[in-house]
Amino acid sequence: MKETSVREAAILAPAGNDGSAVSLITTNKRASASSNPRKKRKIIRRIFNPSVVLPLLLGALFLLLWEKQVFHKLFDLKKYQLPLPSAIYEALRDNFSLLLSYTGYTLTEAVVGMLLGSACGFLIALAATAWPRWGSSSLTLVAALNAVPIVALAPIMNLWFGDGIGSRAAIVVATTMAAMAINSYKGMTAVDPLALDLMHSYAAGKPAVFRYLRIQNSLPYVFTALKINATASMIGAIVGEFFFSSRGLGYLLSNSIKVAKMPLGWSCIVLAAIAGVLFYLVIEWLEKIFIRWHASQRA
Repeated sequence: MKETSVREAAILAPAGNDGSAVSLITTNKRASASSNPRKKRKIIRRIFNPSVVLPLLLGALFLLLWEKQVFHKLFDLKKYQLPLPSAIYEALRDNFSLLLSYTGYTLTEAVVGMLLGSACGFLIALAATAWPRWGSSSLTLVAALNAVPIVALAPIMNLWFGDGIGSRAAIVVATTMAAMAINSYKGMTAVDPLALDLMHSYAAGKPAVFRYLRIQNSLPYVFTALKINATASMIGAIVGEFFFSSRGLGYLLSNSIKVAKMPLGWSCIVLAAIAGVLFYLVIEWLEKIFIRWHASQRA
């Protein structure tokens, strides 16, 4: 082995002046050997990331205490008042197809209403920024509409749009419009004065200022409003189904409570929470795609 290594060194040395080829081979071997442990460390760090592991451990501990009826003893609750996780899982398993269908129905109401409400809110913010003299009053009206309880909106929307999916989507529109309008208006008006002066120095017109400066500056605020609306839309759709509906998680939850099928009602709550979290994560993923340039994404 020593003779062969000496021969290889003697052959490779003239090609690289002073044995540079041999040193290059040895450094490459060392780099490849050291890169494998680094990859393993990165994989281990991702798997055992505290931001992932700690919530999972706390969630498992919470479910364990719940299953052992610790909360029942602490708050003096009965099993029919707070079903055990095992009973909720059995109800979820036995009625999975029905629950999945109703979840899709409620999620459709929430998504359609949120998109329409967010679009209307963004247009109101555009108008309020372009014509500030009367635009501020439109923001006040939107905020007043958002203050109306969903319980009061439900019968009105049912009279206007019928008892189909349109009435619940209209409720979601009313509950999500204000967050988008106020946040977008804040983003369009909170521009850097130096950037605005630069646009004016290039003789940019009002449409160009909106397109390249104000709307771009409002995108982080827009995605913040979308995150708020992701959960608010699920609340609006479910509460709207309590009053006038023949399908959906809110309808099934209301009927389950009336006939004392609490595990089935809690399974509706669990699926509504999962759907809301997934909806939120989709918007967060879109935010990372569309505003990579923002400082919050670089951090």
